[in-house]
Amino acid sequence: MKKKSTQKKDYAKLALALHKKLGGKIRTTPAQPVHNREDLSTVYTPGVGAVSSYLAKNPGKAREYTMKGRTIAIVSDGSAVLGLGNIGPYGAIPVMEGKAVLFKSLADLEAFPIVLDTQDADEIVETVIRIAPMFGGINLEDIAAPKCFDIEARVKAALDIPVMHDDQHGTAIVVVAGLINAAKVVKKDLKKMKVVVSGAGAAGTAVANLLKLLGVGDIVMLDSKGIILRGRKDLTPHKKELAAFTNKRQIAGGLSEALEGADAVIGVSGPGLMNASHIKLMAKKPIVFGLANPVPEILPEEAVLGGAAVIATGRSDYPNQINNSLAFPGVFRGAIDNKVTKITDAMKLKAAKALAALVKKPTAAMIVPGTFDKRVVPSVAKAIR
Repeated sequence: MKKKSTQKKDYAKLALALHKKLGGKIRTTPAQPVHNREDLSTVYTPGVGAVSSYLAKNPGKAREYTMKGRTIAIVSDGSAVLGLGNIGPYGAIPVMEGKAVLFKSLADLEAFPIVLDTQDADEIVETVIRIAPMFGGINLEDIAAPKCFDIEARVKAALDIPVMHDDQHGTAIVVVAGLINAAKVVKKDLKKMKVVVSGAGAAGTAVANLLKLLGVGDIVMLDSKGIILRGRKDLTPHKKELAAFTNKRQIAGGLSEALEGADAVIGVSGPGLMNASHIKLMAKKPIVFGLANPVPEILPEEAVLGGAAVIATGRSDYPNQINNSLAFPGVFRGAIDNKVTKITDAMKLKAAKALAALVKKPTAAMIVPGTFDKRVVPSVAKAIR
């Protein structure tokens, strides 16, 4: 009998070869093929003129008569791509194409990647507003904090279609779902737990806000300079907002001080920032989410040495992948189906709870469903109404 190979595949090499072979991951396929003159006359001229005239007088019907009702714009400026940082629009294209593939494969929504050759917040807002007539929803993606907060707020206020910065809210939905079930595994009341969030960027801020809405009272946030606390002189406006409801005990210091007696740590910061000695500072049965990609804050093997009871990463080659692909397809599917114009925090929390509920008996190795679980998109979509 042949031995099964334990060697991990080189996905970087495989991905480069695949992308070169395909020339990109998405294609435009007509819903109505054109085979003859009659098809041409109906799909295009002269027939299409009647549809254009009708929609000019009835713009609210565009969702029914065009692809607007099922199409999402995936917009990025390339300023915070995956764990790669500010690599610009060309580096962002493969990621946005990948998101489009997931929208179609998981939620049967058309999505188109739009990468912008600007990183100016005003120009991004203006561009998104100007292209909005074509789309039923806007998925902002890989835009760096803090400007992403301002961009999302302004675009949401200007448009009557759902807008979501996925790095913030998609991530937060899945993190909270995972944490709900991890708390059940270690038999702790999540609302009474001390939760440390390492990273105060887009994802960390959204996670903290959703945990607050869930009722978690003891949240401690860290940025690159240490624990966020009221009165710290270098806080940006969004970090001042975080300081207003986090770190109620007003502890100061760095990661070690934050982790002292903590029940859970959520890393949304950078690679290799934690080791086994950090985990040993935590309370009994600690929960460790190291979500930096592709290299987490702490590898699962190291977290085990520190005594972690439940471990999650953002990677697909370890158990408990906390990935926003569990959230965004269902969120936009629900928003489109239910004609939602604004995606609210209450909807996001309902989505997190619905996602968590799909795992009937959580274990240390299973706190969230798999990406290809066919129940995920309908369950999340049902919460967005």
